[in-house]
Amino acid sequence: MRIVDTHLHLVYLDRFSYPWLDDVPSLKHNFPVAEYVRQAKPLGIEAALYMEVDVADGQREDEARFATSIDPFVTGAIVSGRPESADFPQYLETVAGIGGVRGIRRILHTSPDELSQSALFAQNLRKLEDYDLPFDLCVLARQLPVGRALVDKCPDVQFVLDHCGVPDIAGGDFPTWRDEISELAQRPNVAAKISGVVAYAGNEWTAADLRPYVEHVIASFGWNRVVWGSDFPVCTLTADLARWVEATNQIVAGASESEKSRLFHQNAERIYHLA
Repeated sequence: MRIVDTHLHLVYLDRFSYPWLDDVPSLKHNFPVAEYVRQAKPLGIEAALYMEVDVADGQREDEARFATSIDPFVTGAIVSGRPESADFPQYLETVAGIGGVRGIRRILHTSPDELSQSALFAQNLRKLEDYDLPFDLCVLARQLPVGRALVDKCPDVQFVLDHCGVPDIAGGDFPTWRDEISELAQRPNVAAKISGVVAYAGNEWTAADLRPYVEHVIASFGWNRVVWGSDFPVCTLTADLARWVEATNQIVAGASESEKSRLFHQNAERIYHLA
């Protein structure tokens, strides 16, 4: 099965500054594209979208230009933006003009809940409609109502919920997360990304631990509104890339070839406008 990875982080410490990596020393070293490609190709991954890595202020446009030209295997980039800023429209116009920019993300799961709730944030986010760019929504499970409120203010923007809504798999609070996912999935302009869950499942996770969460997201959003992402190298905190791909394949083994094709590449190609 051909796979398009919609969530690839790369780290180049000699080129960019990543302040958040000070708190995650196990990830604070280079993760270059060549190392990712070496691991990804044997697993059936044929292309990837670079996902912004929360570089330091002043480096976001440089990151966008770098990510969209780094390697033919990287077919585009979801770049960082700050919709809470008055200068976002100018920034958006600039990065949208960079060939290969496929979407925008603003990290929200480490931000105050009120950041995304201002009128300016929503007003700026609605400008994505003019460029036909989706917004990757990255919120914690407890912030899913915050994300839903933002979605409701931007009904014509395509959203992609990262990491299955960041469920606390290790902590086991399934019912609250389940109900919030079901509610968010009622919004037709939201898709969900099957990614990132291994980082929240503890070091000894199994595919059986992940299954209820992945299956509920797919059941809620349907096979036409799910995409797959590796979250490399964050996934390496509890697994390697091969283990996450294997676990996904185990979880969806009973699906049809058509359903798996939509999850692994067709929906990504449509939502992110990949050639």
